[in-house]
Formats: sequence, structure tokens, C-alpha cells
Amino acid sequence: MQFRATELAGVVIVEPDVHRDARGYFLETYHAGKYGAGGIRAPFVQDNQSCSSRNTIRGLHMQLRKPQGKLVRVLAGEIWDVAVDVRASSPTFGRWVATVLSSDNFSQLYIPEGCAHGFCVLSQNALIEYKCTALYDPGDEVGIAYDDGTLAIPWPTNEPTLSNRDQRNPTLAEFLERVSLTKEVALARPD
Repeated sequence: MQFRATELAGVVIVEPDVHRDARGYFLETYHAGKYGAGGIRAPFVQDNQSCSSRNTIRGLHMQLRKPQGKLVRVLAGEIWDVAVDVRASSPTFGRWVATVLSSDNFSQLYIPEGCAHGFCVLSQNALIEYKCTALYDPGDEVGIAYDDGTLAIPWPTNEPTLSNRDQRNPTLAEFLERVSLTKEVALARPD
């Protein structure tokens, strides 16, 4: 099992060991000790699953007062998964990283508290599962526009399918005007 650090502190790409034979395959999708040694130490309290069709973009989402770390993996299909650093004290504030997660490569992406998360579906459909370090609170969830020009994320679709809410997400600058990251938001500091 490999844990690859990214340029954003705490954002980790996990490449599990996949044991294949004539019957199929076996892999560990989570092991507290191994993941802890790989830098993912937070306890998980909720698992979520979503299914989306090609060109769907979900995000960029996060929670403010009850921030969530997320360990994302794909059960079927393929996505382009994105983490954006919005931790006020971070030297990489406003930067993003992305990786392809698929049911073929078995990779996972850990997005720590204080980072916004989004993804774009590359396959016909994708079934995504993610573990969370805090319970979902719909009243605490906020979004940032996926197409914010200052973030300049090169999403792999020109015709995204978005929820009504995601169509109205503010830019990062508008988000910062609405929310005081240093006073109202208890976001994790990078390690």
C-alpha cells in the first residue's frame, strides 16, 4: 500500500495493494493502523455513497463549523477528483490538486478538514463512496463555484451537469467576503 503526499498538506493519494488471482481480487479499502501510518489519522464516523452520470460535477463542497475530512473512492466507473485548500493559515491557500479515481485503479483520495471537495464523472456513470470524519450537517455545508476563475481548475468537460445549488455557488472571493475564515470557521491547520 502506498500513500502519496500531494503539494497540499494533508491531501493524500492512497494506492492500495490489490491481490488478484483467477477468482478476482481482494484489497483493503481501509485499515486504521496502516492509514494512520500513511498520514490519515482521523476517525471516520459516517460513510456516504453517490451515483452520478457522465459530465456531472459535484462541488466544490465543505462544511464550516463542523469540517469533514473525506476518504473518497470509486466503486464503479471513473471520476476526476479535486481538493482545494481553503485553510486560512495554509501556504497553499487557494491551490488545488486533482487525480483520477476509478474502479480499475482502486486509488483513493483523502481530503482533510479545511479543503473543499469536488469531482467530475468521466465514465458513463460512477458510483462513489466516501468516509467522513464528521457527520453531515446540511445547515453547515457551503460551496465554492467549480468554475471560479482565480482557481482556474481545468475541469474535463465543457458541458457540466450541475445541481441548482452548485450553479449558484459563490466564487472564492465572494465566499471569503461572506465567511470570516479566521473567526467563524474552525478549520484544520496543515501539518
